[in-house]
Amino acid sequence: MGYNINGVDYDTDDQGYLLEPVFEDEVVRVIAASESITLTDAHWEVVNYLRDEYREHGHTPNFRAMLKGMAEIRPDVDSKYLYDLFPVGPAKQGPKVAGLPQPLGKGGY
Repeated sequence: MGYNINGVDYDTDDQGYLLEPVFEDEVVRVIAASESITLTDAHWEVVNYLRDEYREHGHTPNFRAMLKGMAEIRPDVDSKYLYDLFPVGPAKQGPKVAGLPQPLGKGGY
């Protein structure tokens, strides 16, 4: 499996996560569509948060750390908010849509 976006092939693992991070917005649009997610500004806030965390730490946060980090950006964020955006699991589906490799362990650090 993989994605061909604007003529560039991106390799994925068997679950559809990119093997290497890609920080292009078109990648997010394509992966979100493949996950049946219609992107909103709220999705982009989470995507940008996850990308920033990946750049800073080399991996994405687990759900609890993600919830805490997002609440610092937007105080109204709670579990339901994140699951409404990424119903398969915010700490797993979020990084996938963001164009990041599969999270470590059970959803990051």
